[in-house]
Amino acid sequence: MLDRTYTDKVTSSDSGDEVAVAGWAHEIRDLGGITFVILRDRKGQIQVIFKEDEDEELFNKAQEISKEDLVHVKGIVEENDQAPGDREIQPTSLEIIGEAETPLPMDVSKNIDSDLSTRLDNRFMDLRKPEIHAIFSLKTKAMEAMQNWFDEDDYIEIDTPLISKGGAEGGAELFPVIYYEEEAFLSQSPQLYKQMLMAAGFDKVYETGTAFRAEEFATSRHVSEINMFDVELAFIEDHHDVMDVQEESFRHTLKKVKEEAAEELDTLDVNLTVPEEEFPRIQFDRALEILEEEFDHVPDDEGDLDTKGEKLLGEYFEEKGHPAFFVVGYPGEKFYYMQQVEDDEVASRKFDLIYKGQELSSGGQRQHDLEKLQKWMEKQDVDKSNFSFYLEAFKFGMPPH
Repeated sequence: MLDRTYTDKVTSSDSGDEVAVAGWAHEIRDLGGITFVILRDRKGQIQVIFKEDEDEELFNKAQEISKEDLVHVKGIVEENDQAPGDREIQPTSLEIIGEAETPLPMDVSKNIDSDLSTRLDNRFMDLRKPEIHAIFSLKTKAMEAMQNWFDEDDYIEIDTPLISKGGAEGGAELFPVIYYEEEAFLSQSPQLYKQMLMAAGFDKVYETGTAFRAEEFATSRHVSEINMFDVELAFIEDHHDVMDVQEESFRHTLKKVKEEAAEELDTLDVNLTVPEEEFPRIQFDRALEILEEEFDHVPDDEGDLDTKGEKLLGEYFEEKGHPAFFVVGYPGEKFYYMQQVEDDEVASRKFDLIYKGQELSSGGQRQHDLEKLQKWMEKQDVDKSNFSFYLEAFKFGMPPH
C-alpha cells in the first residue's frame, strides 16, 4: 500500500512529525516564491506550502501541478493557525501520480452550481466535491446507527430475492426481465417475503436492500432504483407497537449521527434536530383538516398527502416543538396486505413518519387473517393465483405483525 495518512488524522499536535498524504490538488495559489497547494482526500483537506528559497527543485516541481492532479506528498507537519485545520505540511518530497487534463469538465473546488446534465455526464468529477462526500459519509453513519439499534434489539438481518414472479403491490410498476426463458420482475419490495418469514418464526427481521419501481416520476423522491431499510416484527398488539419501534430507532439514529458526523453536517450546513419528546400521532383525516383550516390547502389525491401538504404539516408541528410526527389511518384501498380499522371501511392501520416536512418512512400493521386478506385482494382486483406462494404461509399459524 502507498504510504499515506488521511488528512483528518493530521492535527496541529503532530507538529514536527513526518507524514505522507495523497490526494487531489483542490486549490493552487502561486504568490511568487511561495506556492500553496490545498490537497484533498476522502476525509478532508490540508495545506502544503512550497518555498523557492528553501527547496528550489521541489518548488519548481510544484509548478507542474494543475488543479485535480493526483499527488503524493511527504513532509513535516507544522502548526499554523492561518491554515485550514490549524496545520500545514512543509514538504520534503512530491510525486505527481496522475495528471488531470485541462480544461476540467467542471470545477469541484468552488461553490459553483453546474447544470444537472454536466454533473451527470461527469459524475466521477461531481462526486469529488466535499459536500457530495459528506452525503455518502452521513449515509454510512446513519446506516451503521440503524443497524446497531436493531442488532442490539435482537433482530435478524435477511436478504430477500431481487428477482420475483410478481410484485408485492401488483400493478404495472414493474421492470420485466427474462429469467431462464420465463418472464420475471425486478423486486418492487421485500414486503411479501418479510411477511412469510413471520410465519417461519423469524419474528424480528430487517433488510438493507434495493427496490425497483418502473414509474414515471417528477421529483427526486420517486426514482426507478432506491435503497431501503425494511423491518418486520411479529407478535404485536397493534400498529402502535410498530410506531414505537420506528420512533425509538429513528431517535437513536439521529443522536448517533449528530454525535459522530458533526464535520459532515457542518459541510452541508445542516442543523440536525433530535426530537426529545414523543412523536405526535394524528389521524389522516385530522391531517387533512389541519391543511385546509390552517393553510387552505387540499391535496389533489384524497387518499394521500402530497409534497406540499407534508411540508406544511412539517411547519405546523415544528412550530409546536415537534419536528417529527406520525400520520396514521390512510385509506386502505391501495394496500391489500394492510390491516383495516375495525368499523371503518376506508381507514387502514398504515402510517407515515414525517420529519421536518418530508416523509421518511411508512409502515403499518399487516393483515394476518387469511380470509380477510383474500377478501381485500378480491376487492382490489388482485389476482390471487399470482400470490399462491405468499398465501400458503397464512394457512399454518401466521402471527400478528
